[in-house]
Amino acid sequence: MAGILDGKAFSKKILENIKEKCEKEGLKPGLAVILVGDDPASSVYVRMKEKRCKELGFVSKGYKLPADTKEEELASLIEKLNNDDEIDGILLQLPLPSHLNSKKMLELISPEKDVDGFHPVNAGKLFTGQDAFIPCTPRGIIELLKEYKIEMEGKNAVVIGRSNIVGKPMAILLLNENATVTICHSRTKDLKEVASQADILIASIGRPYFVSGDFVKEGAVVVDVGVNRVDSIEQGEKLFGKGSEKLKKIKEKGYVLVGDVNYEEAFPKASFITPVPGGVGPLTIAMLMKNTLESHLRRKNR
Repeated sequence: MAGILDGKAFSKKILENIKEKCEKEGLKPGLAVILVGDDPASSVYVRMKEKRCKELGFVSKGYKLPADTKEEELASLIEKLNNDDEIDGILLQLPLPSHLNSKKMLELISPEKDVDGFHPVNAGKLFTGQDAFIPCTPRGIIELLKEYKIEMEGKNAVVIGRSNIVGKPMAILLLNENATVTICHSRTKDLKEVASQADILIASIGRPYFVSGDFVKEGAVVVDVGVNRVDSIEQGEKLFGKGSEKLKKIKEKGYVLVGDVNYEEAFPKASFITPVPGGVGPLTIAMLMKNTLESHLRRKNR
């Protein structure tokens, strides 16, 4: 039976430490968040980030732009923030509307203020083992594993998902901890067989309950990055069964949030597992705040 990797409690501890440091040393880190359009999930994330900034005493600047914002207008705002001495971190909330080139816009952010760790300069530094801003979700996972004293050195780690935001940086960070790493994706042959060899299994594929109990080795550590909204009764019946509690929640609330891992099947086999919600999600924002504080300290030579 698995122990719970409580990301919510750990993120609270991190944020309390950040707040204490800022108050003690009179620090005022600044974060600017740019939201283009009205994506509901993005709007929720932005509000949460702004709330955390306020709680920690950070300078918080929010920019909500209409969905039809032109590329040159967004570029001009990013350049303005690059030159704003009050701002230590710039976050461009993804996804952007389809007419905007996300790659191009992200590359306009100064690497010194790229607290999301998405700029090619920071990605390259991470790859070559140099000091860099690390993408928030993978960094949070590594810190969570260390908090629970989970040994990574010499372990077989399998990462399901190869995105630039989670999968690829996650693999590099695990390599840096001397794990033996396999990256799996939609075209991996015998994916279930590969996953079932993992001592540490990281699921970041964006498909609800994709990872069944058969993917999980006895005693494995399971980290579920996925947060999937299931709002269809038909899909709920297929995933959870007709009499399940989750199906009842869909009928009551209109939706339920689940991970990429079938928690009920994985829980009896895993040694540790992250819940959804309350696992990896809270750590992403905590690491964003930590990266912003570190940027502030670097920029002030402290």
